[in-house]
Amino acid sequence: MLRSLFVFGGIVSLQYLLLEGLTVHSIHTQHFTLKNKALLPVVQGGMGVGVSAHRLAGSVAQLGGLGTISSVDLRRHHADLMQRCAQDSSKATINECNLIALDREIKAAKALSQGRGAIAVNIMKAVEAYPEYVRQACESGADAIVVGAGLPLDLPDLAADYPDVALIPILSDARGIQLVLRKWQRKNRLPDAIVIESPKFAAGHLGLADLGNMDNDNYQFEVALQQTTAVFEKMDLAPIPLIVAGGIHRPEQVQQLLAAGASAVQLGSAFAVTEEGDAHPNFKQVLVQAEPDDIVTFMSVAGLPARAVRTPWLDSYLHKESKLQQVATPRDCSEGFDCLAFCGLRDGVAKSGQFCIDRQLGYALVGDIARGLFFRGSEVLPFGKRIAPVKELMDYLLGVLPLRPQAI
Repeated sequence: MLRSLFVFGGIVSLQYLLLEGLTVHSIHTQHFTLKNKALLPVVQGGMGVGVSAHRLAGSVAQLGGLGTISSVDLRRHHADLMQRCAQDSSKATINECNLIALDREIKAAKALSQGRGAIAVNIMKAVEAYPEYVRQACESGADAIVVGAGLPLDLPDLAADYPDVALIPILSDARGIQLVLRKWQRKNRLPDAIVIESPKFAAGHLGLADLGNMDNDNYQFEVALQQTTAVFEKMDLAPIPLIVAGGIHRPEQVQQLLAAGASAVQLGSAFAVTEEGDAHPNFKQVLVQAEPDDIVTFMSVAGLPARAVRTPWLDSYLHKESKLQQVATPRDCSEGFDCLAFCGLRDGVAKSGQFCIDRQLGYALVGDIARGLFFRGSEVLPFGKRIAPVKELMDYLLGVLPLRPQAI
């Protein structure tokens, strides 16, 4: 039996082929357009510290997708830069080394992609060197800048000299999208795409201030897509590609979301545990071995909720969190370079987390299970506990592989 579903806008044409009791999905027009580049509708999200660097992003782009490098503290992937920082631990040197590392990673990813797909750089609005990261990413040849963890109202100004670089804000609901659109319109610029991230399922820092709002209907993908489309119509704007992120792990979800009006879907944790993921093998094992009860949501030092695996360090921290918050007091940055513009530990803000996030994420990157902070989404991973190559993951999500691959 063969039947087709055609979605308005030419984004996707789906076919379902039932053969000998096995359902195989094929997405024939499997592209969305970003700055005149035709890209596969599965996007790899940015993950720091160092989890998504050149190898992962370049591998995704080589297949025709949008691969994303996380800009935060990339010097950790470069022994010479770490040695330089060990000899001179000043803030200026660390920041300079991180910009050098970002340049290297972008160029390496572009070389690996062989001219296919696109390379984005994810930059947290919350990081202290946010403007410098944006400018460096543009200068180094990134195809897109993706900004979350805050409203990037100034992004068009920072990237004004690079009109060919796509600008992509990460937001959680139509209200935030409308605010960004109105502010950017005054600068004669609009987003080239928008990531709508669900705080209920996503990993890492979440786009909401109050955990009590986690189940707000406005964060549901279908609602957010409908309301955002209404915003476009109200503002008399041509549709902007919408990329939905958080909790996606099955091809049926991809198909349903594309049919509901999304241009693409974005995944993070599923890509972090691929063979090409830039983190240590232990990092990947922590993520794939985590059971649902192991995944917790807590308050980060950035003043935002975050989601991670309850490993020994995080479990110990959460048990003493309230005591640490009671004695919070301003102090110097323990790592010496003030990675965040606002840091609950450095600034002595009791309601925020009280730990050094750069140090703990750095431990995770190198596979230190006892001391690392391991960000992970709340939902199951596409291949269960199996580590698979990027191509297999992309093929599965785009419907080339059977619905239920065997988890080993």
